[in-house]
Amino acid sequence: MTSDRTDETDVPHASHRPSQAVVLAGGQGTRLRPYTDDRPKPMVEIPGTGTPIIGHQLAWLAAEGVTDAVVSCGHLAEVLEGWLEATELPLRVSVVVEHEPLGRGGGLRYAAASLPRPDEPWYATNGDIWTRFSLREMADFHAERDATATLALARPRIPWGAVETNEFGQVLDFIEAPPSPYLINAGVYVFSAAFTAMLPTRGDHERATFPRLARERALAGYPLPHGAYWRAIDTAKDLTEAARELAGEA
Repeated sequence: MTSDRTDETDVPHASHRPSQAVVLAGGQGTRLRPYTDDRPKPMVEIPGTGTPIIGHQLAWLAAEGVTDAVVSCGHLAEVLEGWLEATELPLRVSVVVEHEPLGRGGGLRYAAASLPRPDEPWYATNGDIWTRFSLREMADFHAERDATATLALARPRIPWGAVETNEFGQVLDFIEAPPSPYLINAGVYVFSAAFTAMLPTRGDHERATFPRLARERALAGYPLPHGAYWRAIDTAKDLTEAARELAGEA
């Protein structure tokens, strides 16, 4: 995993870089069963590391300058709460529990109400991804565009082999798991302080808030830099491949 880091001394005014974050960690992870039969999805361990997905996330956030994180729990919240209480963490963590599903947008708003500095910008991340890139550079990108919200954009690999042909329909080559031609929402965000009030109390911000901001040209997309690591952990195969990729860097 690579992370092109920019030292804060290189940026005259780095106050736009958030020091607080929300982690959405209430997913049930039905496609990860039986791993998620007794734990929420972010508590599934990456094989060979002894650390659950959320542990890797919190370590990454702390390394990127985050001092306070709010973890939003739901399904089997007590398991995640127990792990957080028993683990020495590199940043301050508070927990909020959704006692009924609020949707991703509602969950973000509910958790953001517990951020220690509501008048400052904040990061957010989905609790089922494993990634490494410079959040500081993403925050700089967000500030340079005066955006209300910025989402990280990834180009995942297609899980099937692709066939390349010429204009005559002749097969030229077979490409195993090529990068997708489309960028997707990577589930990592930078939000201005004003964004919190724009979130729905219930529902999905991608269907409610984001389209509005896009029309207003207040929504930015930050393509992950070349070499940045990103993987959504949705299936047992994702766990296996993440472990293999990690071992390859050792």
